[in-house]
Amino acid sequence: MIKRLIECVPNFSEGINLGIIKQITDQIESVPGVRLLDVDPGKATNRTVVTFVGSPEEVIEAAFLAIKKACEVIDMRNHKGEHPRFGATDVCPFVPVSGVTMEEASAYARQLASRVGTELKFPVYCYEFAAAEEKRRNLANVRSGEYEGLPDKLKDPDWKPDFGPAEFVPRTGAIAIGARNFLVAYNVNLNTTSTRRANSIAFDIREAGRILREGDPVSGPVIKDETGEPVRIPGSLQKVKAIGWYIEEYGIAQISINLTDITVTPIHVAFDEVCRKAEERGMRVTGSELVGLVPFSALYEAGKHYLRKQQRSTGIPDREILKIAVKSLGLDDLKPFNPEEKIIEYILASEEKNPLISMTLAEFTDETASESPAPGGGSIAAYMGSLGAALGTMVANLSAHKRGWDDRWEEFSGWAEKGLHYVKSLRLLVDEDTRAFNRVMDAFGMPKNTPEEKLHRKAAVQEATRQATLVPYKVMELALESMEVLEAMAKFGNPNSVSDAGVGAMASRSAVLGAGLNVRINAKDLDDRNFATEILGKVERLELLAKATEDRILAIVNKGLQ
Repeated sequence: MIKRLIECVPNFSEGINLGIIKQITDQIESVPGVRLLDVDPGKATNRTVVTFVGSPEEVIEAAFLAIKKACEVIDMRNHKGEHPRFGATDVCPFVPVSGVTMEEASAYARQLASRVGTELKFPVYCYEFAAAEEKRRNLANVRSGEYEGLPDKLKDPDWKPDFGPAEFVPRTGAIAIGARNFLVAYNVNLNTTSTRRANSIAFDIREAGRILREGDPVSGPVIKDETGEPVRIPGSLQKVKAIGWYIEEYGIAQISINLTDITVTPIHVAFDEVCRKAEERGMRVTGSELVGLVPFSALYEAGKHYLRKQQRSTGIPDREILKIAVKSLGLDDLKPFNPEEKIIEYILASEEKNPLISMTLAEFTDETASESPAPGGGSIAAYMGSLGAALGTMVANLSAHKRGWDDRWEEFSGWAEKGLHYVKSLRLLVDEDTRAFNRVMDAFGMPKNTPEEKLHRKAAVQEATRQATLVPYKVMELALESMEVLEAMAKFGNPNSVSDAGVGAMASRSAVLGAGLNVRINAKDLDDRNFATEILGKVERLELLAKATEDRILAIVNKGLQ
């Protein structure tokens, strides 16, 4: 069953006093089940972006407590900062992560908005997918006039709050609560201190573009259409909002960008476009920074993009691709960039237990040699399979970079990516096989004092045994499939590495046969003999295919060694 998760990214109008920020985040962490992922304060903006995840109910409670505490500890009458804002908790978006639709996330956002307006009694606007009308979808419209313009805005019937009183609360201001797709807050650094020049680039790239004027593009009269609306020159990037500002903390101007849909305009596309526009205007991009967290795919695709531009293989380990992304985007220009602290999946994965694959080679060997029955042959088979696939991937990468084969880099890059898929998949099964064994042991340890308990225990043992049979069978399938890469590399890859393809073939064949033994030992204990007979027939077929494939590969290898 997919866990229902929502990410919440409230922005608080305090980025200097860390004690105040801590009081707010303590409220979030007080809710059981909520995971605080990131706290990113900015001195120049005097604003802190907080990210946390949890179930919808948990997130609503944590968000409400944080908003309530912000009302108590932040006084908007004293607030100054570079970023647009109109409240102590300026915005509070919900982002569906898993098991939650956008429609559901919008309903949860409105549920929170109603509670804030009713209990805390200050103006609440709903934006993006939670908006009640089209003009309120855009956050810039909702926040127009900022805090200083709220007294007049609240008198306008067209801007009556969605929830809460239409009254100006000087200490707290207003809040925008909404539901949106994953938004990446991203700043690009320039070698200038000029806000005006930075804004020029921002207008060049943002979807809204700039207003068309007669004569002077800055101070000339605004040109309007037949409806009286200003005519705009659209920018070059869709789903992008941007402004230019000067950051005293760094002594540079930046383009502050919100990428509202990274499937339309990814980070690397925005970065490259800013580089082009900056160069056209006589400036240079020196780097960039991510505010808050980012999904793994965003930086992974950026790294692959820059590798392709260099005509290099993209079938390399994730950490190497991320390193290319960080250096290409200059994410370490202003301060060190740690992927473990900025990538959502890495932060969430820190809670997952994969003890075997996290060990050193020596630790894994010692653990296998100990008197504990796990890890056993199943985990070893999975690891052998991952090593076999890794050797095929290595040969593909060496072939992609071989001198004189420059026109074939994409061919071998494709094979390397395919090989890396098998490496990752088989590596995950190292721990999964041990977990499957432990589930069988846990089932055998269930109470059996009553007839009902005996039936429940027997069913649990059978289900756990079935899963313990399927895990090594999956190892067999993946290890056999990975031999396609090894055979291709033996035939067409770098001839200097043909022996590596041979060793990989032997490791992969051993993985298939070894995992097959584990299927057999578990299948013999299954009461469902039809299932057992069917899977054992498949096992025999996979074993024969693995042996035949190994023979073909070794024949090619041995011929190449003559």
